[in-house]
Amino acid sequence: MANVNKVMLLGNITRDLEVRYTPKGTAVCDLGMAINRIRTGDNGERIEEVTYVDVTLWGRQAELAGQYLAKGRPVFIEGRLQLDQWDDKQTGQKRSRLRVVCENMQFVGGAGGSQGGGGGSSPRSSSGADHDSPSQGGAPASDSFDNDEDDIPF
Repeated sequence: MANVNKVMLLGNITRDLEVRYTPKGTAVCDLGMAINRIRTGDNGERIEEVTYVDVTLWGRQAELAGQYLAKGRPVFIEGRLQLDQWDDKQTGQKRSRLRVVCENMQFVGGAGGSQGGGGGSSPRSSSGADHDSPSQGGAPASDSFDNDEDDIPF
């Protein structure tokens, strides 16, 4: 049987970020996200629910998040769930926490915390390329030319 562990979140950063480094020099950043859900109750009233999620970013994504993201900024995270388990040193009880480990991050909105689209100087994706646009690296430059070897003049 196949297994899938995939999470997609679109929400706002709940606190300013701090990038740390492991002893081997790998960047790591923990961020909190608030994801809002608006629904209609049984009596027709509007109910807003907020879910808070902890997300861990590693490597270049952690560095980019620390550089461009701040409290209140929207962000889109794709990742996987990870369960952390430990023994509480004070009570001796077993503890656990479910968090998201980021595999891809995209900045949403413009610079300066505005939630409008476009603008700003921040990158759109931590993967380095916008896959919808060939001029941004989505397709190799050679695809725009006819690669027929018979046309080579030498």
